Amino acid sequence: MKVNNATRPFGIRDKIGYLFGDFGNDFTFLLSSSFLLKFYTDVMHLSAGVVGIVMMLARFVDAFTDVTMGRICDRSRPTAAGKFKPWILRMCAPVAIASFLIYQSAFASRPEWFRILWLVVTYILWGSIFYTSINIPYGSMASTISRESADRQSLSTFRTMGSTLAGVIVGAGVPLVAYDTRIVDGVEIAEMNGERFTFIAGVFSVLAVVAYLLCYVMITERVIPDEAAEVRRTSVGGMLKSALTNRALISIIVASILMLLSQFTLQQMANYVYPDYYANTAAQSASTIAMMLGMVVAAALARPLAQKFGKAEISVASNLLAAVVCLVLFFVRPQSVWVYVAVNLFSWLGLGIFAMVSWALITDVIDYSEIRNGIREDGSIYAMYSFARKIGQAAAAGLTGLFLTLIGYEKLPGATLPESVKEGIFDISTLIPAIGFILLSAVLWFWYPLHKREVERNVQFLREKHAQD
Repeated sequence: MKVNNATRPFGIRDKIGYLFGDFGNDFTFLLSSSFLLKFYTDVMHLSAGVVGIVMMLARFVDAFTDVTMGRICDRSRPTAAGKFKPWILRMCAPVAIASFLIYQSAFASRPEWFRILWLVVTYILWGSIFYTSINIPYGSMASTISRESADRQSLSTFRTMGSTLAGVIVGAGVPLVAYDTRIVDGVEIAEMNGERFTFIAGVFSVLAVVAYLLCYVMITERVIPDEAAEVRRTSVGGMLKSALTNRALISIIVASILMLLSQFTLQQMANYVYPDYYANTAAQSASTIAMMLGMVVAAALARPLAQKFGKAEISVASNLLAAVVCLVLFFVRPQSVWVYVAVNLFSWLGLGIFAMVSWALITDVIDYSEIRNGIREDGSIYAMYSFARKIGQAAAAGLTGLFLTLIGYEKLPGATLPESVKEGIFDISTLIPAIGFILLSAVLWFWYPLHKREVERNVQFLREKHAQD
C-alpha cells in the first residue's frame, strides 16, 4: 500500500468528517437498538418475544450481506474520491428512507400477520442491506485515511464521539417528545405516542443524510491499495478458513458480541426501567446527558491511558468497572431514580473508555492479519467485525425480549404493571449487563493476543515493510 503525498496532510478536518460518519450511522442505528423493541411492543402491539426473534433472525441474513459487502469493497477499484468513500454518497438516502419506513404507526391497526411482515421486510431492508452497504465501507475507510497508528486512534475516538453525540440526541430527545404521561388509579404512567414517534423517525432520517454528506465532503483517502495485492486476494472460502485460525480476529469478534450484548441491554432496558419501574421519563433524558458526560471523560482519558498501558489492558479495567457498578445497582436497588442515574454514570464511564479504543483495536487486528497472510483485506475483516456487532445487538434484543416475556411484561393502554414485573425489569437491566462485562474482560485478558508490546512490534514491522514497497 502507498500513500498519496499529493493530498493534504491528515488533520482535524478528517477527524470531524469521520465523526459525522458515525453521527449519521447512529441516527438510524441507535433509534433501532434503543427504541424499536419498545415501539413494536407498545405501539404496534406485538409481543416482545416475536420482535426479538425477528431481530435475531435478521442476523442470519447479515451473515451473507456483510461478508459480500466486505468482498465488494476489497475488490472495487479506487476512484478519484477514493475506494470506500463513494459508497457513502450512493447509500445515504436508501438507508435513511428504509429506517423511516420501519416506524409507521399508521399500520398499528392492521392484522397481526401484516405488522410482523412489515417489521421483517423493513428491518432487513434497512439493517441487512442498506445499513451494511454504508457502514462497512465507512468502517473500512479508516485504514485508508492514514497509515499512522496514532491517527487511527484519533479516528476511533472521534468516531465514538460522533456516536455519543447521536446517542444524546436520540436517547435524551426521544423520551421527552415521544411519551405522554397520565395518572391511572393514582399512579403516573408513561405511554409512547405512535404518531409522534413516526415523525421523530422521519426527522432523524433527514439528519442522517446531512451527516453522511458532511462525512463525504470532509474526509480524504490517502492510502492507495497495492494493485498486486488486489490480484492475490483469496476466495471467500479461503478468507473464512484463515479467519477461523486468526486468534486475534476470533477473540475480538467474541468480545464485540459481549460488548454489544451489555451495551444495548442497558440502552433498551432504559425504555422500561424509567417509564415502568421509576415512572420518570425525564430522568431517562437526564441519564442520557449523564452518559454523554461519561463519554466525554472517557474521550479525555482513553488516548493517554492507551499509550501508557495499552488498548487491551485499559479495556479490561474499564469493563470490570462497568460490571461492578451494575452489580452494585442490582443488590442496592436504589429507590430514588436520581441515585440510579448518578451511580449508572460510572458504568457508562467504564463502557466509554472501551468504546473509545474499540475501533482502533480492529485496525490492530487488520495489521496482525496482514502480517499473517501477506495481504491487507480491510473490507473483509471489517465486515466480519461488523457482523459480530450485529450479532451482539440481536442477542441483546432477543434476550431482552425473551426475559421480558418470561417476567410477564405486557403494556396495555391505561394499565399499570404488577410489582413482580417491575422488579423483573430492574433485574434484567442490571444483572445481564454485569455478566456481559465480566465475560468481556476475561476474553480481552486471557484470549485476545494483541496487548501493548505485540501491537508495538506489529506497527514497527509494517512500517519497515511499507517503507520498502
